[in-house]
Amino acid sequence: MDELLTVAEMGEADRLTIAGGLLGPELMERAGEAITGAICLRWSPRPVAVLCGPGNNGGDGFVVARLLAMRGWPVRLALLGKCEGLTGDAAAHAALWQGAVEPLSPDVLNGAELVVDALFGAGRSRPLSGVAADTLRAVTCPLVAVDVPSGVHGDTGQVLGFAPQADLTVTFFRYKPGHWLYPGHQRCGKLVLTDIGIPDSVLAALNPSASRNSPRQWAFPTLASDTHKYRRGHCRVAAGQMPGAARLAAHAALRARAGLVSVAAAPEGMAQLAGMPAAVIQRACPDLPTFARMAAEQKVSSIVLGPGAGTGGRTRRRVEAGLRTGKPTVLDADALSAFVDEPHRLFLALATGNALLTPHEAEFARLFDKPAGSKLDRVRAAAAECGAVVLLKGPDTVIASPDGQATINTNAPPWLATVGSGDVLAGLIGGLMAQGMSAYNAACAGAWLHGEAARQYGRGLIADGLPNKIPSAMAQARMSG
Repeated sequence: MDELLTVAEMGEADRLTIAGGLLGPELMERAGEAITGAICLRWSPRPVAVLCGPGNNGGDGFVVARLLAMRGWPVRLALLGKCEGLTGDAAAHAALWQGAVEPLSPDVLNGAELVVDALFGAGRSRPLSGVAADTLRAVTCPLVAVDVPSGVHGDTGQVLGFAPQADLTVTFFRYKPGHWLYPGHQRCGKLVLTDIGIPDSVLAALNPSASRNSPRQWAFPTLASDTHKYRRGHCRVAAGQMPGAARLAAHAALRARAGLVSVAAAPEGMAQLAGMPAAVIQRACPDLPTFARMAAEQKVSSIVLGPGAGTGGRTRRRVEAGLRTGKPTVLDADALSAFVDEPHRLFLALATGNALLTPHEAEFARLFDKPAGSKLDRVRAAAAECGAVVLLKGPDTVIASPDGQATINTNAPPWLATVGSGDVLAGLIGGLMAQGMSAYNAACAGAWLHGEAARQYGRGLIADGLPNKIPSAMAQARMSG
């Protein structure tokens, strides 16, 4: 259930299902049954206001109103428009409703203890206005959204002017990107995905290119019984002006099961590496030629550049030297900011390497033009532009490869937003790449493990303790895959 469908793809899934023999009114009935079941699972009977729009979402609302009334719930139904204006499946189900149909207005909320928002679907592209916006703004009790809260775009997660805060959102067959991209995700409340009879076989025709990140999509390298440390990979981390960041990255790479992890640091910074696990090798690296030789060593299988590196010419030259080796390379933080005035210089260097970029929003904006569209669109465009895998961090981390494949990572708790956590992520992914995982799969696995390790750690997380949770996060991934 990891595929994410755009609004157009979901419409095509409906069409293919109906073409396969499941009639449209029956599909709408099943959607209404799923919504009603989710409501009754969470709330006891109480006065409910069902707000219906002029399209298929409104048709779902008519089904919900009828089914709740049959279960003894006091129901008021309000329609934006007139029943005579309804068409197709929505008109068919409106004809089955035996109660009153009130004109939509805030007055319909009087006495309501629950509201069902069936006004507009995920494909609406205009801001809410008029009586629809006025009514939704007046809601003060729990709200259940049909498919998405009205005003949230299903493809982008953008809020079109205004969207109500749902307590529960019930959607069908597969999630849409807007269910997980911010700020739309915040408006959805509890998300429930329901089966309404659309067969999985339609996915072959749709060929969706976006997914929700999960361990079902990737696997860790297998450890053979006769393995040794170099077969498990050697991750080299470059230390810079703030060696503590490299310490965090190195510790994470080691916990990610890299067979060997080493840190290359300036001689004067070696003392600041004290406190790292004794298994991490420390190498003095006084100048660029030394770093270039160390990066190119045959037994080095991945490189992590950027954490605490500084943004000057030294970092730029190290990045270029690392990429020239062709070894899998993670570029984080200062390794990206060092090219803010010359992004094309970085992109040219990426053409010779096998790299992953891990910017946050500010770093991303400094490197890439800002195309229109969703966060998914922006990261896909960036990956295509630079020719590398791009991981754009955030509560809705998006990972994209140059071929357009993309995933949204959804398991990061808010307490992961703390200093040093990005350094841990860079080292974690570098450790996975050292073992032979592709840049895209290592980024997906690393983002998920990062979130799971933080969840297990709990509130009060500090980055120093996060690497120690990686092994148990990996165990959880194996159980979830």
